[in-house]
Amino acid sequence: MTLTYLDAIVAHHRRRAAADTRSLSEARVAAETARAAVETLRGATTTRDFVAALQGDSLAVIAEIKRRSPSRGALNESLDPRVMAERYTAGGAACLSVLTDEPHFGGSAADLQAARAATSVPVLRKDFTVSALDVVDAFAMGADAVLLIVAALSDDELASFHALAVELGLAALVEVHDEAELRRALRVDPRLVGVNQRDLRTFQVDRERAVRVAGEIPDGVVGVAESGITGGADAARLAAAGYRAVLVGEHLVTSNDVEASLRELRLALPS
Repeated sequence: MTLTYLDAIVAHHRRRAAADTRSLSEARVAAETARAAVETLRGATTTRDFVAALQGDSLAVIAEIKRRSPSRGALNESLDPRVMAERYTAGGAACLSVLTDEPHFGGSAADLQAARAATSVPVLRKDFTVSALDVVDAFAMGADAVLLIVAALSDDELASFHALAVELGLAALVEVHDEAELRRALRVDPRLVGVNQRDLRTFQVDRERAVRVAGEIPDGVVGVAESGITGGADAARLAAAGYRAVLVGEHLVTSNDVEASLRELRLALPS
């Protein structure tokens, strides 16, 4: 059987997790120390509220920092995460998403830390979370939110990692690709649900996917549309479907005018 993109990436991360000999309790103590050091340097002591940042009067943009992708290859290999974070903030991004996967996306924990130090908006660690230690590491590196991909996790893992994120004070963006995955996601009572229009098995984009799933997202859960968003028309269609936020990466990291591209996405939400 041919491995899909998702299979290959998750297998890599599970091999890495299996080789990690830290105990969860030891990792949590170290994470508390690391987080405290980061906060002291920043002169702040609280996690930034990722969910609240997405609930303004306009469509919120989670602006992503990544150098490459498995499907497109190089996007912006020379980007400076600090400079990109500053540009995103100037353009009105509500939150940032920073890839920390190095083999497949060219990211790192250092990228996240540099981006977060350059801005005051909340930051999502965008990676393939496959162990409790991954959640703790997101906390240690200074993230305000962690990604949980339903297709990559069992129900028990999803519930456990979501509970741990909440315990650590992190938001959890629970990502789904269809209605069946949404039903699984809703069992953990998430505050945030992302609908990825890119099928991570094939990396193909279906721009109607988020619209189809939108009606199944309950009131009180913030819906985030992800992938395949390339301008104001896409943003308007998703806002009309009920989304409060969009996560945009390739369109922004390849833009010649990042701030203008962001402003085009930040539409007034339907009343």
